[in-house]
Amino acid sequence: MQNLSQVLAASATPESLQSVLNVTISTCVDISNALKKGSLAGILGMAGNENVQGEEQKKLDVISNDMLKDALLACPAVRAIASEEEDDIVPAHTDGEYLIAFDPLDGSSNIDINAMVGTIFSLYRQTGDNPATEQDFLIQGKEQVAAGYVLYGPSSMLVLTTGKGVNMFTLDPDTHTFLLTRENVQVAQDTQEFAINMSNQRFWADSMQNYVNDLVAGKNGSRNKDFNMRWVAAMVGDVHRILCRGGIFIYPWDNKDPSKPGKLRLMYEANPMAMLLEQAGGKAHTHTQRILDIQPEAIHQRVAVILGAANEVDKCLSY
Repeated sequence: MQNLSQVLAASATPESLQSVLNVTISTCVDISNALKKGSLAGILGMAGNENVQGEEQKKLDVISNDMLKDALLACPAVRAIASEEEDDIVPAHTDGEYLIAFDPLDGSSNIDINAMVGTIFSLYRQTGDNPATEQDFLIQGKEQVAAGYVLYGPSSMLVLTTGKGVNMFTLDPDTHTFLLTRENVQVAQDTQEFAINMSNQRFWADSMQNYVNDLVAGKNGSRNKDFNMRWVAAMVGDVHRILCRGGIFIYPWDNKDPSKPGKLRLMYEANPMAMLLEQAGGKAHTHTQRILDIQPEAIHQRVAVILGAANEVDKCLSY
């Protein structure tokens, strides 16, 4: 089996990009090890403060953010970082080549029940003569040079694209290296599985309610086929399921808080997952446009997300 470094070298990935990816993913191995200790290390539970999103932080949110932040700021190829857990971007090396945005621990509400969580990351190449600012990060997702996530589950898995398809790697616990276990992942265009938080149904727009009602009606409805619903409560887990066996994931706009255009963050969640899905033959949209075409307005911007099997995404959008 090829390891991550061998795969990156064989695909002619620039050495500077390899260095940022290797630092990021090596730190994810450390996060994986910390998660395995759980209560034994006293790292579960609440941290007692909120992040910039107004969400209460778990201890592991803070720990994983600090681990990635410290490692990436020490990497000479990193120009700046942006994290879901940081109020502002953090400049690193002015002569660095890459900006990296990350969600250090997606699905942190799952931590205390020992369910799936993950780290999501997105990289852009951008240089300049002055220290990086937030404005430098406001780049359309289609300009990403790499995106991926590490899923911490029964085994820790890395899913990565550098714009040449999607590969999956599995962490070897003996050598602490990621080994290539699935190449050129492709998502089937059709599906009979969907993921959505049904508890918010009463807040959805009528068109989204009509779409999901037709899924639930199955063979008795207009779709003439039965659908299964799955919900991991961590985007990284739901997207991983889609990349493994197909499906559609939806986190639509709702009127519970009409001032918010969506729940998920464009820079740390929607853009990297959209790149992965498109590289695997799927689609990723908001209600109105392709996610990778969105011009960001702020690093913590939220968007609605509809991603997965291409034909099912189109069907959802047709409503």
